[in-house]
Amino acid sequence: MAGDLLRRRDGGHARVGFVELFFDLVFVFAITQLSHALLEHLTWAGVLQATILLGALWWAWIDTSWITNWLDPERPLVRLMLFLLMGAGLVMSTSLPEAFGDKGLVFACAFVTIQVGRGLFTLWAVRRDEILRRNFQRICVWAVAGAVLWIAGGLMDGQTRLTLWLIAVVGEFAAPALYFWVPGLGRSHTTDWSVEGGHMAERVGLFIIICLGESILVTGATFAGLEWTPSVVAAFATAFVGTLAMWWIWFSKAHDAASDVIANSSDTGRVARRAYTYTPVLVVAGIVLTAVGDEMSLSHPGGHIDFATAAIVLGGPMLFLIGAQVFKLAAFGRWSPSRLGGIAALAALIFAVPLLTPLGLAMAATAVLVGVGVWETVAAHSVVVADASDG
Repeated sequence: MAGDLLRRRDGGHARVGFVELFFDLVFVFAITQLSHALLEHLTWAGVLQATILLGALWWAWIDTSWITNWLDPERPLVRLMLFLLMGAGLVMSTSLPEAFGDKGLVFACAFVTIQVGRGLFTLWAVRRDEILRRNFQRICVWAVAGAVLWIAGGLMDGQTRLTLWLIAVVGEFAAPALYFWVPGLGRSHTTDWSVEGGHMAERVGLFIIICLGESILVTGATFAGLEWTPSVVAAFATAFVGTLAMWWIWFSKAHDAASDVIANSSDTGRVARRAYTYTPVLVVAGIVLTAVGDEMSLSHPGGHIDFATAAIVLGGPMLFLIGAQVFKLAAFGRWSPSRLGGIAALAALIFAVPLLTPLGLAMAATAVLVGVGVWETVAAHSVVVADASDG
């Protein structure tokens, strides 16, 4: 029965299953492909193309995470659905470097298969639940409308494809914000989107781990193919420490506390949409850019810094911190002095660019990330000590 495909909600933590982790493996490859594609096309057009592709990857993943918050991945039919999505995701990832070239239609068809296929399966699975059924009727309408744009773009070339896909990815971002409103079907309500906070926080955390792991893969692969001069070794160490610092900042106490905020909210769907559906993509983009910057500083640690190198080396950590700040604001309604200070420090480094080598700039950016991590750790420890003293 379709009802048997839904998770059993007993008030406890809905753990992330092994099949969900298995599904995520496709996106390790996808993020790696995206980094390499951006590195090979470091132009404004290349950045826009990478942004569109990252948006597609993000919605293919986050929408699936929402689905497994409702459907039980331990059920054979749900597992089969996830395996089929994996196959389409692998095709999408493989075609990604040529998505704006000869494999545009392949990429579009794979993405559409994921979005429309997953929506239709879930619509069938929840057909006996009045609220969820109406919700997924609207979602499927949006998915089909988006599919027209993606497929049409895949059939076109050049600027036309770019324009159609830009509209399509904007539609992906707009749909939840507009509550999937459809004429005749009305709109959804966030109170209808029952979310288990621990599961959603864990899923997003695992995707961040994937992106950080991709950064380590890029760093290690690049380092292995270079002559290990002192400057190259220093660039390798800098990249590794930078990755550790990003992990340190994201997986702070705020990450764990945010799942409690969802669990204790009277409108779990609203908090999950704001904190875990939109804001993490900024963090992911920052990690991808930082990985590209690490590869650039490893390959050319000395010499003059051109505009592209400076923009990537500073822009990656800055975008990561912006995303981390927006996440904290979305989850807790609070500004973070440490993250704002880190953003300001990275912006100030622009004035030091003429005086530094690519390695020097990377080391300075990494020092800022480490500084933010230290600041937050000390601040958290001070709060614990103060609470203990009050007790």
